[in-house]
Amino acid sequence: MGDALASALCLVLVLEGLFLFAAPDAWKRMAEHLQRIEPRRLRLFGGGMVVIGLILLRIVH
Repeated sequence: MGDALASALCLVLVLEGLFLFAAPDAWKRMAEHLQRIEPRRLRLFGGGMVVIGLILLRIVH
């Protein structure tokens, strides 16, 4: 389990790094846009992403 979690976290770093490397200006615009969104909406979006991720993880494994 620990190896799988470490691998998943490394993959997150790779994907985040790719976005920053490939399109830094677009990433900055997105970050500026996120500042204008209310925290409740961001929290709901984040929670939805967690649920979808867990469902997909269950399907894959």
